[in-house]
Amino acid sequence: MDVQPFTIAIAQPALDDLHLRLAMTRLPDEVPGTGWGLGTNLAYLRDLVHYWRASFDWRAQERVLNAIPQFGADVDGMRVHFIHVRGVGPHPVPLILTHGWPSSFVEMLKVVPRLTDPARHGGDPADAFDVVVPSLPGFAFSDRPASGAMTDRQIARVWGRLMTDGLGYTRFGAHGGDVGGGVTRKLGRLYPNRLIGIHTNAIAERPVLGLGNPELSARELAFFAELDRWDEEEGAYAHIQHTKPQTLAYGLNDSPAGLAAWIVEKFRAWSDCDGDVERRFTKDELLTNISLYWLTGTINSSFGPYYADGFADDPADDPLPTGRIQVPCAVALFPKNMDQPPRELGERLLTLHRWTEMPRGGHFPALEEPDLLVEDLRAFFRPLRDTA
Repeated sequence: MDVQPFTIAIAQPALDDLHLRLAMTRLPDEVPGTGWGLGTNLAYLRDLVHYWRASFDWRAQERVLNAIPQFGADVDGMRVHFIHVRGVGPHPVPLILTHGWPSSFVEMLKVVPRLTDPARHGGDPADAFDVVVPSLPGFAFSDRPASGAMTDRQIARVWGRLMTDGLGYTRFGAHGGDVGGGVTRKLGRLYPNRLIGIHTNAIAERPVLGLGNPELSARELAFFAELDRWDEEEGAYAHIQHTKPQTLAYGLNDSPAGLAAWIVEKFRAWSDCDGDVERRFTKDELLTNISLYWLTGTINSSFGPYYADGFADDPADDPLPTGRIQVPCAVALFPKNMDQPPRELGERLLTLHRWTEMPRGGHFPALEEPDLLVEDLRAFFRPLRDTA
């Protein structure tokens, strides 16, 4: 497998075009007094767009990103972009971290140094990891899938090849949330002999009943009813990305203000910020992520995970194993994430070794609460290290 160093180098005309579009932004009106109730608040977006045009420095962010070792690998004809940082310790354990939507590989940047060099961050060097952070297919600098979309299973197969054929790891761990959580669980199902453990902050999977599986408990039924309520009130974005993503993409790919509004509303709604998104994320953090979508033109391809099931399945794939995932699993629940399953659902789906209910944090724990997430990862993988 061909693995080559990668350097981010956005062409200056692309930045000039972005600034011109920001200067020409035409904002809509707003129903008075609605705040964020009908979507992204007009006053906040106006301020964010002004900052993006007048103060945000992409080149400075590019230098920060390029200080981190990045690579590209050809996996089955598709170029995959990824971070790869070697651990500092006696026996670093390989660990692949998978982001979700609407984030990117930058979501994981705060946890990378804490995981790779724990001694410099108040930890034990025996807890060091070799960390791999790929960009999902169709996100940032990874190629768009030739089929237009890939399922969690197909992405997991790519990750398996990257870790083993590309980087030489025969045994490794995995973590992910949101889309990354689905990919991480599929890694556990597909490669039980390679995965030493999987860690996630989201399990909203509806179990297949019958074949000896008990009926859903009252708490499980209440959880799925709450998910249905949440989908009704907050899930319009997912429904359109699942059904008519192409129509949506024209506007978001043409208007940086529209793209910012679409993404920042989710960072506010899904984080533990009490309605003030900048309690958790700086403007530079928000705009680095948004700029990656804009400058790589990948908002349309990032919708792939929402419509992939039933669209991109390979009929040649063998059926996945059913029942409980057999590799050791951990779940870390952050209270402001939309997924708050009961423990019995985790025990039904996973071989559960650790269940942690965090005191704070939301959908983006690697950005919001990196120390809490890192400590949970260290604690979960510590007794599994001898199996790596």
